[in-house]
Amino acid sequence: MAKITFKIWLLIIFLIAFTLAINPSGFFKQGVLVKDIDQNSSASLSGLMKGEIITEVNGEKIKNIDDYNSAINKLTIADAQFIIKTSDKTFIYNGTTLDFSLTNKTVSFITGKAYESGLREGMNVSSINGEILNETNFQEIENNVESKIKIILKTEKNEYIFLISKNPGIVVSSIPKTNIRTGLDLQGGSRALVKPEVPLSVKELNDLVSVINNRLNVYGITDMKTRVVSDLSKNNYILIELAGATPSELRDLVSKQGKFEAKIGNETVFIGGKNDITFVCRGDASCSGIRECYATKEGYYCKFLFEIRLSEAAAKKQADATANLTENVSSSGESYLSEQLDLFLDDKIYDSLNIASDLKGQVATQISISGPGVGATQKEAYDNAQLNMKKLQTVLITGSLPYKLEIVKLDSISPALGKEFVNNIFFVIIAAWIGVFVVLFVRYRKFAPVLLVMFILTTEIYLTVGMAAFIKWNLDLASIAGIIAAIGTGVDDQVVIIDEGKIGKTYSWKERIKRSFGIILGAWATVFVAMLPLGWAGAGLFKGFAITTILGISVGVFVTRPAFSDLLEMITKE
Repeated sequence: MAKITFKIWLLIIFLIAFTLAINPSGFFKQGVLVKDIDQNSSASLSGLMKGEIITEVNGEKIKNIDDYNSAINKLTIADAQFIIKTSDKTFIYNGTTLDFSLTNKTVSFITGKAYESGLREGMNVSSINGEILNETNFQEIENNVESKIKIILKTEKNEYIFLISKNPGIVVSSIPKTNIRTGLDLQGGSRALVKPEVPLSVKELNDLVSVINNRLNVYGITDMKTRVVSDLSKNNYILIELAGATPSELRDLVSKQGKFEAKIGNETVFIGGKNDITFVCRGDASCSGIRECYATKEGYYCKFLFEIRLSEAAAKKQADATANLTENVSSSGESYLSEQLDLFLDDKIYDSLNIASDLKGQVATQISISGPGVGATQKEAYDNAQLNMKKLQTVLITGSLPYKLEIVKLDSISPALGKEFVNNIFFVIIAAWIGVFVVLFVRYRKFAPVLLVMFILTTEIYLTVGMAAFIKWNLDLASIAGIIAAIGTGVDDQVVIIDEGKIGKTYSWKERIKRSFGIILGAWATVFVAMLPLGWAGAGLFKGFAITTILGISVGVFVTRPAFSDLLEMITKE
């Protein structure tokens, strides 16, 4: 029986190691992966974390996303009765949430059932369901009176129990089958190559990447890759890849600086960012949503409204700016101050809000922000209002980008096209495999060495993909092309080994293999050096091709070729 040599054992060890790196255990797991959780939601406060796998919701087994959505949709929250007493009258309605917010006991935002009951902005609320209101206890009363349902959520690690009055705010996805990462070309999305309008240092570029990542995260994009790249002329760029985002969203998020200012007269009272704005309501119908929609001559108009909270310093600045304003009474009898709160986005006026007279000189930390959405149809106007609200909320939370960015290149790939790419790649690889087999069989007229070449060719593909998974490299079209290029050099090298092995008895087997490896190492060094510049060419867009080609030829030269030579010797002697 032939002895298994060290070179063959090395190949076996690498196959096992990279199988663990690829980690195909996802094929055998059931459940859904937690991709994101709303900050400060009940689920988040209970301890649930990104990356956990949900297996059960309220006793119902979860195998996939459909099961999870079905379980969440089955959660029915019973309506509660709300009795809202104001200075004018009492309003009674049923619902799961209060659907309004207060600023100093005055209604500052209203929607849904509360609006339908007749409650309006500017009304002064004295009690809710018999609980007396003061300046600070609205949230406590809101938590007491709103209906809730208990959620028992099991993951692979823990069990979490929490109460919700609305959607739990958990974003889930299918469990990845393996650790193999695919690039934008294969999964679909948008890619932007941007550069700052002014030269920046490496540190400033990295800081800018952090700010961009924060803005994209707040917007709700979790599947993204952002990094600094450079070209052969040493020009620095930022490459942004987003799965599932449209080019227009990407353009709006990164090409616009997002400078937000709120002014009363000519005085800026607060700006976007954490220093002035401590809270922005998002995803909560009680303090964020579309207020109204109606037809106009041009089409339809919808208005969004959401609540924000200011820092004490910003609220004090606003109070000082309103202290000396005069009061005006509108035709409807409502009293407003003589100046409006003007909202500016990127130095263009976005909206102007009336300031109620009772806020004159008052340190009010809770205010409502509104804006429009227009469209040819009501649905289009509604969707545009939601999109505009989401963008403005993002800017208010993250503040402006420190530098203006210019989009050098913007690409979009649909998920359907990415799937077609994958199918074509498999077809090309199988066709190449068959073509190589036929040519080699015609050349050598023996099955054993030809099958051995095909086996080693397959292991090289597997090991290259495994190494990419190990270093967490994303496989895109350029990377796949690199793997195919590496396979081509691999077949050439194995042909050299076979032909050297067929030389007469003038040389020993060891000497013949040594001669062939001299040729192989020379070819490896040439390709290695040739690939290095491609890592920077085209602002790094060819890096995938360079990396996978280097990985493929290196795995071949140092792992599979030595094993191939020993295996060839074994079958030749037999």
